[in-house]
Amino acid sequence: MTSPIETQLLINNKLVLASDNGTFDLFSPHTGKFIAKVAEATTQDVESAVSAAQAAFPSWSSLSPVERGKPMKQMADLILAEHDELAKLDAIAMGRPVSTFIDTKYAAVQFNYFAEAAYPQGQTSLNTPGFLNMSLRQPFGVVAIIIPWNAPLVFFSKKVAPAIAAGNCVVVKSSEKAPLTSWKVSQWIEKCGFPPGVINVLSGHGQPSGAALALHMRVRALSFTGSTRTGRAIQIASAQSNLKKVVFELGGKSPALIFEDADLEQAAKETENSINWNSGQTCMANSRIYVQESVKDRFIEAFTNLARSRKLGDPVDGQVNHGPQADKVQHETVKKYIDIGKSEAGQFIDTTPTETSPTNKDSLFVRPMIFTSVPETSRLTKEEVFGPVVVINTFTTEEEAITKANDTEFGLYAALYTKDLERAVRVGKKLESGMVGINCTSPTGCWDLPFGGWKGSGTGRESLLDSMEHYLEVKSLYVRCPGIGS
Repeated sequence: MTSPIETQLLINNKLVLASDNGTFDLFSPHTGKFIAKVAEATTQDVESAVSAAQAAFPSWSSLSPVERGKPMKQMADLILAEHDELAKLDAIAMGRPVSTFIDTKYAAVQFNYFAEAAYPQGQTSLNTPGFLNMSLRQPFGVVAIIIPWNAPLVFFSKKVAPAIAAGNCVVVKSSEKAPLTSWKVSQWIEKCGFPPGVINVLSGHGQPSGAALALHMRVRALSFTGSTRTGRAIQIASAQSNLKKVVFELGGKSPALIFEDADLEQAAKETENSINWNSGQTCMANSRIYVQESVKDRFIEAFTNLARSRKLGDPVDGQVNHGPQADKVQHETVKKYIDIGKSEAGQFIDTTPTETSPTNKDSLFVRPMIFTSVPETSRLTKEEVFGPVVVINTFTTEEEAITKANDTEFGLYAALYTKDLERAVRVGKKLESGMVGINCTSPTGCWDLPFGGWKGSGTGRESLLDSMEHYLEVKSLYVRCPGIGS
């Protein structure tokens, strides 16, 4: 990867340049060096991709689930085989350390599962005399998928696999911050046996290609993971066009409650990992931690020691577990919130270790930042930072902890640590969040339970058992059958 990469779009199983030959440059967040010239999809390219998907839909949707599953299994195998290559592409594009790259295993599970699970079921009814009634579950047709930059292969697989397993054809738009893994996977689609038009992969910015997909009259459903702000814009575009179905996994400001009877070492270890994993660039990171007043000093000491032990450096180095922020925009955003914290917090804890930190002036590193005694009205407490910045505040009573945890417009993931099982269930029920970890925190989850948020954190749920529902329409058939039920 010493010479710059040049990427293309995949439309109708052909790798092509943008229709106007437009590109944008991608730079390493670690070295600052130019690493790729990326094709910038136009509205014309969106139109071509949607047309290809629509043309492929009749034959793809008429295949049996077994036949649709065959190329999906091939894709799972190829992704696993190319783990190192895919890990390096995310490392150089957005600074994700290769030591934390589990995305290929995740993607393989998605493609393998939906290769065998695509048997949507309807219902039958004899409750109307003289009729045999039934419901069918049928694919939409063309589905748009817009994925984020923090774990692109994860979101590519968890959205594409159920959508095509259900019989839809898709147009995927990758993020401008991390387009390389999606581009690499697009090169294997024809090789795996997918017919032309079933999976189309575009790269580019929200304007124009993302907006064109959101407004497109032939796109019948759209799945998006990203910021709440962009989610609102997509929902408006849906309303202004064809009221396409939208599925959103959006932002978070996840709280973690640490009660005085908790295992403090475990709580510190897991909450520190949650906020600092992927340099804090995860939607469900526990960026607000509330510790019972009686144990705050012990918890903060343990948390700080763990944060100081993070190894910053080249994300391609297998010993590094903390990479740079994804790009200059994200780096500046995080620095802005750090400045807010330094002016409003009661205390700022320096996590700089004794050993030398990376000195490359072009590296977009942010060391883990800890702020305590932050006003609950502060922007640092209310807004998603998407960086390794944590607020550690205190509470005295259970009721106070619940009130502070719920005082947010986000509701993706909440966590609580206590040895009191009754308290755990009682508090867990009251937390306004789509997911709650008890004696664990994000990214802990499970394959078969719904993943998604309350309030401003999203609509719909994704999982092995839930995702396919988003990509199927429901139809009722009323069949007159004289003599039945009479």
